Order: sequence, then C-alpha cells, then structure tokens
Amino acid sequence: MSGKSYVVMGVSSSGKSSLGAELAKVLGAKFIDGDDLHPRANIVKMAGGTPLNDDDRAPWLERINDAVFSVASKHETAVIVCSALKRAYRDRIRLDNDKLTFLFMEGSYALILARMQARHGHFQKADMLQSQFDALEVPGADEPDVLSVSIEGGQDAVLARALAAVRSAG
Repeated sequence: MSGKSYVVMGVSSSGKSSLGAELAKVLGAKFIDGDDLHPRANIVKMAGGTPLNDDDRAPWLERINDAVFSVASKHETAVIVCSALKRAYRDRIRLDNDKLTFLFMEGSYALILARMQARHGHFQKADMLQSQFDALEVPGADEPDVLSVSIEGGQDAVLARALAAVRSAG
C-alpha cells in the first residue's frame, strides 16, 4: 500500500531488526532502523550505560512520527523498527498518522532469553531483558492497528506470519 508504514515492535531480541529488514525486502519497502533516529544526546547516554527515560525518548518518538509522516506524504512504503513498548509511545507515533500498522513481535520471556543468549556480540543482558518485559504494555483490542506476530519457529515461519498479517489487514 502506498504511503503505508509498518512499525515492527517488541522487546529486545524478539527479532525486530531481522524481520523488519526481510519484510521490507519482500514488500519492496524502505527499511528504517528506529535506533538510527535517536538524537545525539540519547546515543551518548546509552553509550555511557545509562538507560533512557521517557523524557529522553520524546524527541526520538517525534522523529519516528515524522518518518511515518514523510513516508505517507511521499506515497512510499516503509518498515520501521522501534521497540514501542508502551502505549504512550505507540500513541506518539500514531499522532496525525493514519497509514500506520504496528507488528508486535510476540514471544515468551523464556524463548526470547534463549535466543538472546545464543546471539554473539549483542550487548543486551538478561536483567535488561526483564526490564523490557516489565516496561512492555502488551497491545490489546483497543489498539486495532496492532497485529500480533508469534515469533515461534524459524525466521521463515515468522516472516510468513508477518506477511499474512500485513496482507490480511490490507
């Protein structure tokens, strides 16, 4: 769909970046890694090992919102990766953007922890994963623009489920 953005969301190590890149390829869409949209102050703070707070995230979420708006105004299609753990974050991205669908990468703590531990060279620690689950506000029926995609199985199965969800949603 022209002008449409798909935000692949979920906790760290749920496969957002891998799925997002593959989904963008299949859809012929632009791929945007939300981490690349952090302002300099956030990058410096995270590099120093200090977690971001909601005030830090506000300009970042505004940049993601602007990216969604830009995609729509240019009649492009994009897949954007962003954790969007809280409803307020998703609402900020939604603000004045109606050509937007979230894909929630849904998986259990045990599954994601096992995948995280199998990854080499990833900075995320198990206690950080718990904090992600603690912060996660699982999208409910009151967020009809969020499609849940199970991360069970291999990458091909997850991609197939994501594509089916995108196509069924129009």
